[in-house]
Amino acid sequence: MALMSWTLHGDGRTIAADAVVKPKERLTWPRTIGLGAQHVLAMFGSTFVVPLLTGFPPSTTIFFSAIGTILFLIITGNRLPSYVGSSFAFIAPITAAVASGGEGAALGGLVATGLLLAVVGVVVHVAGTRWIEVTMPPVVTGSIVMLIGLNLAPAAWNMVTVSMGTALVSALAVILITVLFRGILGRLSILLGTVVGCIVAAFNGEYDLTKVEKAAWFGLPDFAAPTFDASVMLMFLPVIFVLIAENIGHVKSVSAMTGEDLDPITGRALLADGVATTVAGLGGGSGTTTYAENIGVMAATRVYSTAAYWCAGGFALLLSLSPKIGELIAATPKGVLGGLSTVLFGMIAVLGARIWGQGKVDFGNPVNLIPAGVALVMGAANYTWQVGELKFEGIILGTAAALITYHLMAVITRWRDAANPVASPAYQGGDDDPAPQA
Repeated sequence: MALMSWTLHGDGRTIAADAVVKPKERLTWPRTIGLGAQHVLAMFGSTFVVPLLTGFPPSTTIFFSAIGTILFLIITGNRLPSYVGSSFAFIAPITAAVASGGEGAALGGLVATGLLLAVVGVVVHVAGTRWIEVTMPPVVTGSIVMLIGLNLAPAAWNMVTVSMGTALVSALAVILITVLFRGILGRLSILLGTVVGCIVAAFNGEYDLTKVEKAAWFGLPDFAAPTFDASVMLMFLPVIFVLIAENIGHVKSVSAMTGEDLDPITGRALLADGVATTVAGLGGGSGTTTYAENIGVMAATRVYSTAAYWCAGGFALLLSLSPKIGELIAATPKGVLGGLSTVLFGMIAVLGARIWGQGKVDFGNPVNLIPAGVALVMGAANYTWQVGELKFEGIILGTAAALITYHLMAVITRWRDAANPVASPAYQGGDDDPAPQA
């Protein structure tokens, strides 16, 4: 079967100093299986946090991340190495959806998001990515990512207040492990920080292992079916922009590191992630995305073989079939989650600033400054607008504000005089400085 065939890289044991193991190559199977296990460790620290913060069953989420990874590899023709794990971008809409319509409504939102992302993938495959760059310039994409992180801040604080001491230790553990250790240990800072936090919580009497003791060692995850509510599904629309940016970034990163032109399969990558998210929503898992954690492992090992990801998917699948492990993850104390979420939600927000920096967004130009500012306030304060039975909250309103305000201001500026836009108070250029451009 061509899909499952790889060429042995050299002798399968060593990698030359100036070489990489490409996606359609592999090392010997024992080494490849070991790398697969390493990818599971790398993804685990982030993947299990999402269901803990949203209330979804951890085993189910891990199960569908494994299935999603395998589907991703198949749809991309085994050419794009990636682990598809839980996306942090879904935390806010899932939390809001569960509160307003229950778990089934949240799963319906995941299905809708996955299907829409799959459609975007098909369009990109046919028409390319230029239309995305025009519709979603860095100032808009960065604002959406940042407002999602800021919108989650109150949820982090609510968990911190349960046990402030445990939360502080957990957050400090993640921070210190990230900077003290290199290689795989540094990349496992979330997982190791959780372990440290749980040890402290256990000493404080905050750990309840009753359900862990009763759970079986082997069994199927708990599956659930989606329900569909238009007002709930609208909450998930902003996540599309984040997933598009993450997938395109993943393709470009792997392409740069392997020296292979992977741009032609960008549409397939988006389609694959859309399918993975849809399947997860249909069965009770969390929405997925391509994982930067695993890119780090590939960069460190210089092994980009998709064979390692097939092994990773297999390992994750086996891991998900243990209810006892699922209950152990679910028993993580709130204080620990408060510390982790403080770091993680802050990272999400600052990733928005990173997008601005990479896109060289000029905030001296009001066409950039005003849409970003309005969007962030609406997201952070969780503005709410009720229209009949439809309820629009901070993330969807902030996203709409960023898109509409930016494009409206850009069009008017070009119409009146693109060379001389009205300067904002933030723009301090002198008389000889060129006017800021949208």
